Amino acid sequence: MMQKFIIPGIDSIPSKAVIHGQDAKHISKVLRLNKGNTIDITNGKGKDYTAIITCISPGNIEIDIIEGHDSLTESPINITLCQGILKDKKMDLVIKHITQLGIYEWIPFFCERSIPKPDEKRMEKRHQRWEIIAKESLKQCRRSRLPIISKPISFKQLLNRSVSHDLKIAFWEKATLQLDTLEKNPSIKKILILIGPEGGFSENEIVQSSENGFLSYSLGPRILRAETASISSCALIQHILGDI
Repeated sequence: MMQKFIIPGIDSIPSKAVIHGQDAKHISKVLRLNKGNTIDITNGKGKDYTAIITCISPGNIEIDIIEGHDSLTESPINITLCQGILKDKKMDLVIKHITQLGIYEWIPFFCERSIPKPDEKRMEKRHQRWEIIAKESLKQCRRSRLPIISKPISFKQLLNRSVSHDLKIAFWEKATLQLDTLEKNPSIKKILILIGPEGGFSENEIVQSSENGFLSYSLGPRILRAETASISSCALIQHILGDI
């Protein structure tokens, strides 16, 4: 099945657009599509479109967007994954896979056992790369809504931002509550998942999260790497409460 291509800012049908750069090369050189072929487009905000190729050149694909329809690939639940800051490649891996699993927002945060905080310029570059990874992963898995990739915040800021969620889960290696106690509930729409860094959460952080309405759940008897825990937790919550 052909991947979707992202064109933000589509506001009327029919309309015209131009696809540039790597996406244009992919359409012409890899997919070998020609004038008159149709492609799938998304605006990255939950709306899909059908477009017809009207002109092909090496760096540009001109299209007519002829039809719009609501996405069939977005999750019925709104999952925000909060991830304690990890080393670069681990964060890249997490973003790639949780985008495919349908999360709505990803919030990295610093806590007691996080790696040292990089300087602001380097952190900005990392954030830009995370957004690119999410966009590429979205095209491959045919989602229609780009996840929000937030800039890193403190643990205290994270707790303050958690107020509006219907269900708040902190996964912790010492927790005893099992996920099989969770049941699908139509009133649960906004879910916040909390995963610690490589060293896990401190007891103090779990106490603070509990005071802010988080329930501590276990991911089983084995100690998981932080990136494994992030991907597994999203898959499990989508299976129990979502559409997997």
